[in-house]
Amino acid sequence: MAIIFRNPLPNVQHPEMPADVVIVGGGPAGMACALRLSQLIDRHNARHPKALLSKENVYVLEKAREAGQHCLSGALLDPRSMKELLPGFEAEAPIDAIVHKEAVYFLTKSAHHKLPLIPPPMHDKGNYVISINRFVKWMAGKVEEAGITVFTGFAGSELLYDGSKVVGVRTDDKGVDKQNQPKSNFEPGYDIKAQVVVLAEGTRGSLTKQLVKKLDLMKDRNPQTYGIGVKELWEVPSGRIEAGEVIYTMGYPLTTKEYGGAWIYGSKDNIVSLGFVTGLDYRDPRLDPQHVLQTFKQHPFIANLLAGGKMIRYGAKSLPYGGWWSLPPLGGDGWMIVGDSAGFLNSARLKGIHLAIKSGMLAAETAFEALVKSNASCEILAKYQRSVETSWISDELYPVRNFHQGFEHGMVAGIFNTGLQEFFDGGLRDRVKSHPGHENMKPIAGLPADGGSASQLILAAKGDGKLTFDKLTDLYHSGTRHEEDQPSHLLIDDTNICNDRCIKEFGSPCQNFCPANVYEMIDDVSAPNGKRISLNPANCVHCKTCDIQDPYQIITWVPPEGGGGPNYDGM
Repeated sequence: MAIIFRNPLPNVQHPEMPADVVIVGGGPAGMACALRLSQLIDRHNARHPKALLSKENVYVLEKAREAGQHCLSGALLDPRSMKELLPGFEAEAPIDAIVHKEAVYFLTKSAHHKLPLIPPPMHDKGNYVISINRFVKWMAGKVEEAGITVFTGFAGSELLYDGSKVVGVRTDDKGVDKQNQPKSNFEPGYDIKAQVVVLAEGTRGSLTKQLVKKLDLMKDRNPQTYGIGVKELWEVPSGRIEAGEVIYTMGYPLTTKEYGGAWIYGSKDNIVSLGFVTGLDYRDPRLDPQHVLQTFKQHPFIANLLAGGKMIRYGAKSLPYGGWWSLPPLGGDGWMIVGDSAGFLNSARLKGIHLAIKSGMLAAETAFEALVKSNASCEILAKYQRSVETSWISDELYPVRNFHQGFEHGMVAGIFNTGLQEFFDGGLRDRVKSHPGHENMKPIAGLPADGGSASQLILAAKGDGKLTFDKLTDLYHSGTRHEEDQPSHLLIDDTNICNDRCIKEFGSPCQNFCPANVYEMIDDVSAPNGKRISLNPANCVHCKTCDIQDPYQIITWVPPEGGGGPNYDGM
């Protein structure tokens, strides 16, 4: 099977559409940016009736068929930023429960030990258990009520430049077949020419990645590091887990060499959010994050919590772990970066929704100034960076600036470094450098054939259909759907590396780290090693793990045709 890359169609005219501000991505950061900008425009127009600003040319582009459909999180909401954005929001927002009970456990293979004290970063009482899908859908309604247009089913395929200045976004062409040829329903994408482009694409955003490379934005920064959260939504017997109860676990099934842990959040109507985050800086290429979650559920403590329950939804999402030193420059000539696209996540708290919302608000305030002054130059938009540095985002992220770096040499060293950082306000050094997580992956030669200490992480998880599930069963519960006849949105620079080298050196880890069974090595007698790479792009849940964790960095994730992807209803 030849892998068809998603190349631009030749000689296609893209209609132009003028805009003042275009926000790429309709997650919490993008919606908060749009809503805050609307508030500022309304206030300005009330005070300056002779110098009105319009909201008609402010657009949000969302690649999902419906707002919130691609949003996935645990999810706990620290309400701080929402209280600033919409005071009294609790009265109408879809909040499932207020956290009132919490515990942290350390798991061994067969036992569980409750920590006598909750580590300070993990205090959650007063936070809200939410479905990020429903919450963002509600935010989108607020944005549209405010008079800003949300275009769903439109993916940003590339940035438009005038030299190094960003001047807009091109949306995806629709109706292109697997051979990269127009179908009968072909519609070219739009060139949306904008004064300000706000990138709110989520983790490892494709346009953000293009911008970072073109402008060399990560120069003198720590490279971003990542984790992958694999989540299942369960319905459990009444009284098993209270609404507003939060449980975190450390340890099993990870060894002391890997980074990660689990969450269990009790929601209303006996719904439980359960998932496992695995740091994408592990060493054993055979480790499989979806299998980690299945193994975790077989622990007696967890199995008892879920006994008699039913898994109803599944999903996976990558998240940025790098912290303060991995933030790129946040604003430049015509552009700003917000939310997970920039890396606004507190890995010590495992929370980023409130930071994403606040970053979107600050970007909106900068965009508003640019509109008032008719000046979207670097001089104006770089003020967003200073706004972040003088806000409570900095107050929260700077003290934990070296948190993830402290786990580079394993759990024991990480816990020790966490204590030092807590006591010395960030640790003994101002900045601890890091390296990309995929560089930690070791060749399979020399690793124990049975997996050694990590054997429980690489077991073939066929699933029993009740407590544990194989990838395709889980995938079915993600609601993922794509137009089948379209070019692959997973671009492999050189499949010979997959077929000749990777299979021998790393054992084709794409089969393991992908939580959706997109990558397979299938039998082919003509291939050098008897197998060749085959893709199932229609399975993709848009987690971006392949783009992040491939040891050769030859996989690039780009958006598929707008409207395709998972349906994280209620997640």
